[in-house]
Amino acid sequence: MTNLKRKLALAAGLVLPLVALPAAAQTVLKVRPFGDLRTLDPMTTSDYMVRNHAYMVYDTLFAVDAKGLIKPQMAESFTTSTDGLTWTFVLREGLKFHDNTPVTSTDVVASLKRWGERDGLGQQLLAHTASLTATDPKTVTLVLKDRWGLVLDALGKPSSMLPAIMPARIAATPSNQNITDATGSGPFMLVKEQWSPGSKIVYAKAPTYQPRKEAPDGLSGGKVANVDRVEWLIMPDAQTALNALQAGEIDIFEEMPPDMISLVKGNAKITVSKLAALQGVFRMNQSQPPFNNPKLRQAMLHLVDQEQAVRAYVDDKALYTICPSFYMCDSPYFTDAAWPKPDLAAARKLIAESGYKGEKIVVLDATETALSPQTLVVSQLMRDVGLNVDYQAMDWGTLSSRRTSKNLVTQGGWSTFASGPAAPDMTEPVGHLALRSNCENAWFGWPCDEAIEKLRAEFTMAPDLDARKAIARKIQERAVETVPYVPVGQFWLVRGRQASLNGLLSPGVPVYWNVSKSR
Repeated sequence: MTNLKRKLALAAGLVLPLVALPAAAQTVLKVRPFGDLRTLDPMTTSDYMVRNHAYMVYDTLFAVDAKGLIKPQMAESFTTSTDGLTWTFVLREGLKFHDNTPVTSTDVVASLKRWGERDGLGQQLLAHTASLTATDPKTVTLVLKDRWGLVLDALGKPSSMLPAIMPARIAATPSNQNITDATGSGPFMLVKEQWSPGSKIVYAKAPTYQPRKEAPDGLSGGKVANVDRVEWLIMPDAQTALNALQAGEIDIFEEMPPDMISLVKGNAKITVSKLAALQGVFRMNQSQPPFNNPKLRQAMLHLVDQEQAVRAYVDDKALYTICPSFYMCDSPYFTDAAWPKPDLAAARKLIAESGYKGEKIVVLDATETALSPQTLVVSQLMRDVGLNVDYQAMDWGTLSSRRTSKNLVTQGGWSTFASGPAAPDMTEPVGHLALRSNCENAWFGWPCDEAIEKLRAEFTMAPDLDARKAIARKIQERAVETVPYVPVGQFWLVRGRQASLNGLLSPGVPVYWNVSKSR
């Protein structure tokens, strides 16, 4: 059909057959993530698969750059009163949700209030808040009860329990219930009808998204979707994933086991890079016996040899470090105060003092994750000192659902699981995912200690870094007594990818804006 005939046909209202119009080829980025996505709610769980999903479909008021500085993201500007009590945030132009409705200050207020009920930093922020209101459609006003210095740290926090902005109608969902509608205002949108748990999660480029004009910088800046579609392909078996990467069937292999690096050396089509630093966490359920007994938890702290545990996963010293602390080794709050050396005899003594009577200890292990080898090592150490271990292997999706249960182990409950929170979640006491000890509002395992909570509150009001360091040390000393969890070493994940990818970012969270594929 000539151009003239095409114009005449359109003018006459004729419908052209689809075959007459060449379809634009879609660019598809295929990723093997570390686990499966089982829920869509970024505010009710710290599950990193949900966090990664959240960065696809949501945006945030503020975000951190590559240097860890807080930068405006959905906010165009903000001001603070001279007394530090009133904060005013103005949204930038062009913000829309995936359903084409504008993002308003009402949506921001509803989202932040819901997030503040569940997240550690959010809980602290709301405790210091007198009012959080939508002043006009583009302006949010926060009035504090007292001067609190972590407002931007809270609103721009990275990693898990993201302060994602969602429509007010969705944010109205009680924070103890999971949302089921993933409408956001981020660079991608979930293709829900193609989501198949255990198999595939699909995202499409969001036509409504208006990125910032700045270049991407860490988790801040312009989030430009350079591919039309992103597919997360669930492959629990690492060898299957490696074969798919080498065959060009996937573009990215997240959390490639370090022992596979040598298998792709010399392959010019594959690039391996260092990713986020994690702290291995062995978490105990304090809501149920036997780990409701602090003596038994102290025994676990004496039991674990970090060197032995972490080397079960990685033997390359460039990819791990021993960190005798509840804080990351490179944290300004790092301290090894009161830290006990590994000592099996001391562990046995504490077990005897605890009155342990052979109760079953259910150990959950997500076998496709980096923490599985450490779980096996710790499980054997537990058997060696006489603990009755019931080891249960499963996938990450099952574990992340199971760990929400407070049932007895005889009724489907659990005693321990291992996880690997990233550095931003484990650096300082307030946002620290696993140190929080506020009972029902704490992370899975639900530690409950008034002394730690009082110190965490004092930390937020400390006048300077030295004062904060002193409080962080006191928190560590108390945590050595209460043992909210046992650190099992610090290590770095690695990513395998096609060398033909351009612009792939590594801000500590796997994000897929800015990446493009060479044609």
